[in-house]
Amino acid sequence: MEKKKTLVMTGGGTGGHIIPNLALIPDLKKDFKIYYLGQPNSMEKDLISKDKSITFIEIPAVKFHRKLSLKNLTIPFKLVSSVRKTKKILREIAPNVIFCKGGYVSLPVAMAGAKLKIPVLSHESDFSMGLANKLIHRKAAVMFTSFRETCISDKCIYSGSPVRPQIFEGDAEIAQKYCHFPQSKPTIMFFGGSKGSKSINNFVFKNLNEMRAYNIIHFVGSGNSKGVSQPNYAQVEFAENIYDYFALADIVVCRAGANSIFELLALRKPMLLIPLPTTVSRGDQIENANVFKKSGFAEVLFEEDLNRESFLAKIENLQKNKFYYISNMKKSPPLAANEMICGYIRDFAEKNLDKE
Repeated sequence: MEKKKTLVMTGGGTGGHIIPNLALIPDLKKDFKIYYLGQPNSMEKDLISKDKSITFIEIPAVKFHRKLSLKNLTIPFKLVSSVRKTKKILREIAPNVIFCKGGYVSLPVAMAGAKLKIPVLSHESDFSMGLANKLIHRKAAVMFTSFRETCISDKCIYSGSPVRPQIFEGDAEIAQKYCHFPQSKPTIMFFGGSKGSKSINNFVFKNLNEMRAYNIIHFVGSGNSKGVSQPNYAQVEFAENIYDYFALADIVVCRAGANSIFELLALRKPMLLIPLPTTVSRGDQIENANVFKKSGFAEVLFEEDLNRESFLAKIENLQKNKFYYISNMKKSPPLAANEMICGYIRDFAEKNLDKE
């Protein structure tokens, strides 16, 4: 009788570290018993626990503070403790392979897995590796990348970004039933990421009257609703069927998180990217945005330059030249990231079946 293969997945903190895993899970759970290691009271727990076929296990994670902080002095001790506890969990699960999607919750899993000689595979979504994945890269057998330029060693494989299959099934009529737009106009969708964007939200609220030539779908993020009544405006906190709203949108205005922009690339949606500034990030979104602009997939507007005039000029250019952007996106090489990554996970698990 063939042995049952076991897979541990991890990644969390933001949607960008969770949604790619959700894109892979439907294919992987055909062949694996899946355990997901993540933080308590977290986004990954909320999203992953909806699938009752997956066992979610809470682990302690160590967060790195970008600004100088005395809290960083405790990181080595907390990390050692987290790795020790994670090793105990992995010994009990005895997985054949581990897949990490980044974020600081992935680091103790990768380190513990490597100590136990379990193959560790990881994926970096952004143009440059984050700190956690730089450390995981040392332990990993394979590091997949969304951008070719991110490959920094022979461990790296350019795969593209995993994309949820359901995004291609979007139904604009379902979104329109929610939005109730009375007139047919070009539709702009504002999307600030899984937690919303305060600066983008404030810009939209302040400038709604200047955007009456468009229908506006505004994803504000959970808990960020604001009472606004305007016929061409529809507000959404969060929607699992975001792909229906993508289908209705002509242009998407969003941050430049890799997961979001690669899904929009797959859908051939013209984008206006407003990347997170370096005051609150390591600059990864600016790099992502600049690559997409250079490729002719998107327009970019830096947050410090965001005002009514600059915004409307960018939107008018996107609307006027939308077929130029769509054409460039159609010419981009079709990468089968889901199939490639799942294939490697299966291959490494097969080679490591004697773990059980």
